[in-house]
Amino acid sequence: MRGPTPAPPGEDQAPGGPGRGEQVDGTVKPNGPKVVALGGGHGLYASLSALRRVTDRLTAIVTVADDGGSSGRLRRELGVLPPGDLRMALAALCGDDEWGQTWRDVVQHRFRSEGDLRGHAVGNLLIVALWELLGQEGAVDGLDWVGRLLGAHGRVLPMAAVPMDIVAEVRGADPSRPDEITHVKGQVACAKTPGSVLGVSLVPADPPACPEALAAVDDADWIVFGPGSWFTSVLPHLKVPALARALAGSRARRAVALNLAPQPGETDDFSPQTHLEVLRAHAPDLSVDVVLADRGVVDDPAALDKAVQEIGGRLVLADVAADDAAEDGSPRHEPARLAQAFVQIFSE
Repeated sequence: MRGPTPAPPGEDQAPGGPGRGEQVDGTVKPNGPKVVALGGGHGLYASLSALRRVTDRLTAIVTVADDGGSSGRLRRELGVLPPGDLRMALAALCGDDEWGQTWRDVVQHRFRSEGDLRGHAVGNLLIVALWELLGQEGAVDGLDWVGRLLGAHGRVLPMAAVPMDIVAEVRGADPSRPDEITHVKGQVACAKTPGSVLGVSLVPADPPACPEALAAVDDADWIVFGPGSWFTSVLPHLKVPALARALAGSRARRAVALNLAPQPGETDDFSPQTHLEVLRAHAPDLSVDVVLADRGVVDDPAALDKAVQEIGGRLVLADVAADDAAEDGSPRHEPARLAQAFVQIFSE
């Protein structure tokens, strides 16, 4: 069964949902810059929660390599793209009114049963149901339909048209052999394996990029990388060859939002400048215009500024961390503060 192709969110919203250009906390600007945000999981959720306050022309391009939890189960059973990071991005774009908040809570809800539904997120099942109804070519249409239902302030796209696996090159995965380099396959395994991650690649090595994602990059005014799990959420976009070429060749300006703390199991002991060095190693042709970091977590501003200049950019230090921690105790970005930092960056 194939229904009509929905308009992208924002152009024709669901009844009760917010419309294009509507003010959110007095900060959203109609016809703001065209912004593309790349990442996945909680990091992308943070950047989208901020960027949706800054512009009404926002597109998220989401990694599709998750193989754990509800997403992994659906991927293995049905052969679909893992929906979890796509769901989180859509939830971040829900409106702030009762309609948006209600649907955000619904799609994020996980079943608590002891049966087969345990741990599944409602939004994951909703997205996969639409994909089954729309057929193999309906991945983007399905996400657009969910976006309309949620009254999303922006569009969510997968970075590639097929699910993929991340393969990490790890030094010291076996503590008894600290200098040995091994290859670890799978996003969950990459995040949990001890040792130092040196780099990542994808299987398949040349996955077909999402055409709508390529078009969004080509049309963007700004492209935002991060924050997020560096090796499993941010860098995978640069390993999809067609997408990497589009990102390097786009006329858009590029901003990198650095994390507030190293990611346990991925970037332990990484300094802010190490994140940039790894980014450059994975995408030597990619230029960066601005690097945003929280001033409270940068121990050596001069060293970071030097690393930023080496990739052709300028450093912006701002107070973007929240006063309270996330549920797991880790530091988190405050959406309003992060939004204000983006306002400054986009206006200069």
